[in-house]
Order: sequence, then C-alpha cells, then structure tokens
Amino acid sequence: MTGLKTNERPGTRAQHRYARLSAYKARVVLDLIRGKTIAEADEILAFCERDAADVIRKVLDSAVANAEHNDEIPGDELFVSACYADEGPTLKRWRPRARGRATRIRKRTTHITVIVSRMSAEQVARMRAAADAARDARSGQGATARAATDAASARRRRVAKSRAADTDLTDDETIESDSPEASDNIETEELVEDDAIEAEVEAEVEAEAAIDEVETDSPEASDDTDAADAAEGDEPDADTAEPSESKDS
Repeated sequence: MTGLKTNERPGTRAQHRYARLSAYKARVVLDLIRGKTIAEADEILAFCERDAADVIRKVLDSAVANAEHNDEIPGDELFVSACYADEGPTLKRWRPRARGRATRIRKRTTHITVIVSRMSAEQVARMRAAADAARDARSGQGATARAATDAASARRRRVAKSRAADTDLTDDETIESDSPEASDNIETEELVEDDAIEAEVEAEVEAEAAIDEVETDSPEASDDTDAADAAEGDEPDADTAEPSESKDS
C-alpha cells in the first residue's frame, strides 16, 4: 500500500491516465461497481454493453493484482471502496464546414482511478456463508437432476428389455409355425377332419337307403301301387271314346 496523502482514500489503487474517452461516459459505468465485491464488479463489467466497461475492467484487474502481490490480501476479500474519473486534457481538432468556416472538435481524455479495500471479518464471514449456501443449493439441485436422469434411464432400459422379450417371443412363435413339424401336424388334423366328414356322409347315405328299402317292402305301399294301376286301366282313352260316340250317332 502506498503512502497516504491528505486527500487520498485508504486502500490499494490502480489508475489509468489519459484514457481516450470522456469522464462523463466513464462515470456512468463506475457508478455500477462502486461498493461491490470484486466478483460482482467483474461480472457487471463483463456484461456491460458500454465501451468504457472494457477499460475500467482492466483497471479493476490491475488494482486486485496490486492488492494481492504488494499488500498480500486475498482477492476474494476485496471490494471496490472507491472509483472515480477525473477529466484530463482535451485534444482540440478542426473540421471544415460550409463557406470556408471551421468547427472545433474536442477529443476528451480522462483519468480513471479504482481503489479496492479489504472487507471486515463480519463481511467476509457473511459472504463465505452465502457462497457455501449457494454451493450447497447447486449441489442439491445437481443431485436431484442426477437422480431424475438415473430414474429415466432405468425406465428406458426396462422398456427396451420388455420390448426385446416380446420380439423374441413373436419370433419363436413364427419359427414354430413355419417348422416342418408344425406343418405335418396341421396336415394330419386336416386329414382327420376330412375322414370324419366322409364317414358322416356315408352314414347319412346308408340311412336313406335303408329307409327307402323299408318303404318299398311294406304291404301298404304295394296295395297302393296296385290300386293306382287299376285306376289307370279303367279310365278310357280319349282317342278310343270319340269313335264310339260317332258310331252311336
């Protein structure tokens, strides 16, 4: 740590002199990191969209390096105690305009100063407790996510195994149906069914023949047949009846 002057703030400092930007633009970014820890300030500057953030971030890194190497203070125990931008000399340039006139161009410069100091013991303990809690929360979320992933992968494995078993059973049934033994069994069953049908048909034919024989052999059937023949013999023919009538006339 350098020797303190009457108007200097305590802490380890880094300064960038004659930076080619205006002090107004630098102060907008410095107001974002004032009072922040080194980690927070570095994150803010990393995602800040202003061009001054790149220059100020380099100054912050230089101040932290000075504190670590010169004053032997750990970087995680530092915070931005002060930061400011002083106006430097202005470079004057000229630009031609209409009717032979010239317009002044002012190129501003600034002196950027960043001072880092060590936090108190209470602040350090509070910051470390918050960091440990955040780490535990992240680890718990990671364990939960890993457990969910493991459960999902185990379920996928079970589903794949069951599908493979179903496929194997289907293949076995197909092989058994396509085997020559299965075809022989099917042909034998078909032959047995054909023989049974033929036997039933023959039995029905024999039964009908037996019924016909019984009907022809019965006396009632023969009497009916004789009566029908006699009735046919007594009826005169139409051809023979007509000439007899003509004779009588």
